[in-house]
Amino acid sequence: MIELKNISVAAGGDSAGEVEIISNVSLTLEEKKIYVVTGPNGGGKTSLAKAIMGIYPLSGGTIYLDGEDITGKTITERAKMGIGYAFQMPMRFKGLKVRDFLKIAARDDDEKTLYSLLVAVGLCAQDYIDRELNASFSGGELKRVEIASILAGDLRVALFDEPEAGIDLWSFQKLTETFRRLNDTKDTTIVIISHQERILRMADEVILIEGGTVTDISSPDKILGGIDFIDPDCVCPNCVDRR
Repeated sequence: MIELKNISVAAGGDSAGEVEIISNVSLTLEEKKIYVVTGPNGGGKTSLAKAIMGIYPLSGGTIYLDGEDITGKTITERAKMGIGYAFQMPMRFKGLKVRDFLKIAARDDDEKTLYSLLVAVGLCAQDYIDRELNASFSGGELKRVEIASILAGDLRVALFDEPEAGIDLWSFQKLTETFRRLNDTKDTTIVIISHQERILRMADEVILIEGGTVTDISSPDKILGGIDFIDPDCVCPNCVDRR
């Protein structure tokens, strides 16, 4: 279980000083549950996830993991405690092969394990296992490899920032199946930032964030009933299917 108590995150603003991008948020996220964080762009969704991971320091409040205060812990320390984060825009690692990247994440060099991680995110293991994580990878491919690395760990909290962005419909289906399997087989607290209707419907609870504050925590049906997710310019599977 991870608990946020009155947390705030501030960023450098104009001459008037810092601006709060997360303001006095309190949440209790239980193990073996899927939470989807949604809301308008710029509302604070990614900032909240980065605060949990330790990427953004708090300007106020406290974060607890299973009752332990982790507010002062570094990103590395939180990762060792079982918190993982999949970025919206993953980084490239020149000179590092997919095989070695996943070995580090999984702490396991078993070929079958590494192959199964790639298959779980919709990648052909034979085609990707020995490729270098360089500029030859598309953004969507990198995202899937990074998600595979998150799945590799025995995590207590798994944070996914818009995992559906940049992936095709077939891979998206594999991804949702993977989230369900992770939820069924592990005690991990899963937090997914998404606007995608199919991902929202997977949630045990949907957290709506606007203007840096939590404005609602409810069931997927209630949240979806009040939001139009169709974007005429979007190429995600949800909007393409419904246009």
